[in-house]
Amino acid sequence: MSIDFAIRLSEILLAFAYIVQSAEHIYVSTIFKDHLLFVGRLTLSILLLAGIQTPLVLGLIFLTSLYMLKGYNGPYNGGSDRMGLLILSCLMLTHIIPSEQWREYAFGYLAIQLVLSYFIAGWVKVVNREWRSGRALQDVFLFSAYPFSTCLKDWVNYPKWLRLMSWAVMTFELAFPFMLLTQETLILALIIAAIFHLANVYLFGLNRFFWVWIAAYPSLLWLQDRIF
Repeated sequence: MSIDFAIRLSEILLAFAYIVQSAEHIYVSTIFKDHLLFVGRLTLSILLLAGIQTPLVLGLIFLTSLYMLKGYNGPYNGGSDRMGLLILSCLMLTHIIPSEQWREYAFGYLAIQLVLSYFIAGWVKVVNREWRSGRALQDVFLFSAYPFSTCLKDWVNYPKWLRLMSWAVMTFELAFPFMLLTQETLILALIIAAIFHLANVYLFGLNRFFWVWIAAYPSLLWLQDRIF
């Protein structure tokens, strides 16, 4: 996979993620200032999807992201906003850096951060006694405020299954860096990770994580091909 193709694919996926987010805000927002902001962000995202004036559009979306950080006192949607800003920043750098080598560094940095996002998530869980016992996952199902997870509250009655699920998640996240050894294992790992994010959409309503994390996958596919 060439770096130009991987970058363009990331741009398309990120644009789609921002289109979905902006449309969601426009639909529910009753504040004129917010409505105007996300109409503009939606328009820019459509231009990014179409590949029109990409460097300029990326820069303008970046400015709206900075404005949102100030207006909402940080990344109000947590990890998905931070990952989106990271992808956006790395894509911007690939367009404004004249050196091909440094373009690869910028895009490769995104891939490394993606790997670390899974590995560190696994490490944080495995050192936590409640995750190792399955208690943390039990609390997620029991106290989640998302309406999607209401039907899952009965799962708290099956602690052995929850412990098994906890260890399955932790093992996958900790093993993720080793999946880069071959293209086949990496593709399999990305499919599993995508299914995991998709499951979180339907189980807990975490819809923003899916498309944003997917948008970073081309960088990792490119890096694996570049190194190995």
